[in-house]
Amino acid sequence: MELFNMLESYGHEQVIFCSDKKSGLKAIIGIHNTVLGPALGGTRMWQYASDAEALTDVLRLSRGMTYKAAVAGLNLGGGKAVIIGDSRTDKTEALFRAYGRAVEAVGGRYITAEDVGTSVNDMEWIGMETNFVTGVSGQGGSGDPSPFTAYGVYHGIKACAKVQFGSDSLAGKKIAVQGAGNVASHLITHLVKEGAKVYVTDIYTEKALKVAAETGAEYVASEKITTLDCDIFSPNALGAILNDETIPNLKCAVVAGGANNQLEDEKKHADALRKRGIIYAPDYVINAGGLMNVASEIDGYSKTRVLKQAEGIYTILSTIFKTASDRNILSIEASNAIAEERIAAIGHIHSNYIGKPDIRK
Repeated sequence: MELFNMLESYGHEQVIFCSDKKSGLKAIIGIHNTVLGPALGGTRMWQYASDAEALTDVLRLSRGMTYKAAVAGLNLGGGKAVIIGDSRTDKTEALFRAYGRAVEAVGGRYITAEDVGTSVNDMEWIGMETNFVTGVSGQGGSGDPSPFTAYGVYHGIKACAKVQFGSDSLAGKKIAVQGAGNVASHLITHLVKEGAKVYVTDIYTEKALKVAAETGAEYVASEKITTLDCDIFSPNALGAILNDETIPNLKCAVVAGGANNQLEDEKKHADALRKRGIIYAPDYVINAGGLMNVASEIDGYSKTRVLKQAEGIYTILSTIFKTASDRNILSIEASNAIAEERIAAIGHIHSNYIGKPDIRK
């Protein structure tokens, strides 16, 4: 697909390519929609197979952030960025400060945060060059968003259980968790505490074994996680895990997890899940707790307020499932519709975002 046709198909306002040869920076910033406010979304660091793959990822992720903010009731737009590189070997202060300069040059239309492959420390390097960064430590900072993402996913899983099983109790439920990163480990702690039987895996075996030992979950090999006989499958790693190959082999009644872009083809694979009687929690809805956390910095950080917002994901998902049932549409179609209706309702009040907020308190 031609570059501009690709941007138009996703509906983006702006895509920025960032390069700094000396530091090794290769990054792409995607600004999808700023009708509700500045585009806030994390920066992911990943060793992509190609530049085209990185671009596709940033376009899908930034569009998802637009819907996530809108459904969550936040006055923010959707953006996302990727840095092409190996997060285990390629990180340097110079690279992240060069990236911070690139974020600063966008003039506040994009505010960044932590994501897969980046950390609070990386955000602090970025913050040396720009104020348009959240998730930093210290006064006014919200720190690592992963505990809040996990807390929201936990309450979202309970909302799914209520619809599918008639009770939101997870005691005795078998839950297969794919991924053993920060979000997954916090999520598993909540699930085990409630009495669920949890299975965990990761492409990095040692990480999964460590999480299993620390939480009481049971380790399974990564190739077995999508075929495990369970009540709930919770994807918390990278995207496109729900596809033509995996969906026919799922042995669960609910799919609900924190990973972004879980559906390889949004409508096709959401429909495939519904035909199998599997409830799907739209990923950008259930994982909105992290966004709620970093967004709180803009108005003055309050952990208590963020926890209440994350608990509210239960109600948001319940509304989405009811809307899907009432309109006889897919859950992802219902969540998209709710997001688009809010953007349209506010769009006549707000033009595209122009101002520059002082997000440092």
